[in-house]
Amino acid sequence: MRVLVSGGAGFVGSHLCDALLAEGHNVIAVDNLCTGSLQNIEQHASEPRFEFIQHDICLARDFGKIDFLFHFASPASPVDYLRLGVETLRVGSEGTFNMLELARRHNAGFLIASTSECYGDPLEHPQPETYWGHVNPIGPRSVYDEAKRFGEALTMAYRRYHKVETHIVRIFNTYGPRLQINDGRVISTFLKQALLGEDLTVFGDGSQTRSFCYVSDEIDGILRLSRTSEHYPVNIGNPGEFTMVECAQLVKEVVGSSSNIRFEPLPQDDPKQRCPDITRARQLLDWEPKVDLRSGLILCIPYFQKVLAEQAKAEAAHKG
Repeated sequence: MRVLVSGGAGFVGSHLCDALLAEGHNVIAVDNLCTGSLQNIEQHASEPRFEFIQHDICLARDFGKIDFLFHFASPASPVDYLRLGVETLRVGSEGTFNMLELARRHNAGFLIASTSECYGDPLEHPQPETYWGHVNPIGPRSVYDEAKRFGEALTMAYRRYHKVETHIVRIFNTYGPRLQINDGRVISTFLKQALLGEDLTVFGDGSQTRSFCYVSDEIDGILRLSRTSEHYPVNIGNPGEFTMVECAQLVKEVVGSSSNIRFEPLPQDDPKQRCPDITRARQLLDWEPKVDLRSGLILCIPYFQKVLAEQAKAEAAHKG
């Protein structure tokens, strides 16, 4: 197939490109690089079946005949979507419209990367796909939450009115190599701080929970979903649930760090708990995650060490 991946130079998008190329597809990665990085896809520079196009998908453009479109373009970390709030809303609305139009025009399959943030600060736990969420539509995080919720609504509309073969994946916290080291996400922040010997910053009292899915498991679930006829949202995440304090302690342990844990005020609308109900993924896709958090963290360490070493070298050269 000829497959387009919007946001193909981002964290999850670049791993998706890897997997699609490994399956033998021709892949076009489209990214405006506002949060993505060419380093994430540099391994494919000489691959004839891979093409990178730097482009803002909020601007309509045709990329030739495509058979399937994975729409992953969006700032996804709090640091990025709070910095790029309007851009996040635009890519979730205008960008999603343009990608769905491409799929409609070329009679291509379409899968949108949605998010567990659609559930907001949930009152139902764990969160099944049937839960409609508890979201503040005007709070700071709404630029991301509502962009994704609108993207889901638009995707369903294109299925109902234009018969586009669509899929919606709700991605829970995902981690692995290529996470931006300064993106404010839990795993990247804790690993960076532990490797540098800094205090690990935990917000609130650290009792709030998250569920962390290693990126290879996430990609496996996404690809399985893309091959089904299922058009309602499906949670893809790891149901293993950890408090922030437990996560911080585990990071310290695998890194071998003596860092302290420092508590800071909880940001507005920060969810108190987040855990996927993956019953539908198990039944529909025969999928569940294989990599536990300890093993995944160990797999991440070499990448974070490499990035930190490169940063230290660049800073030294700048000072010199």
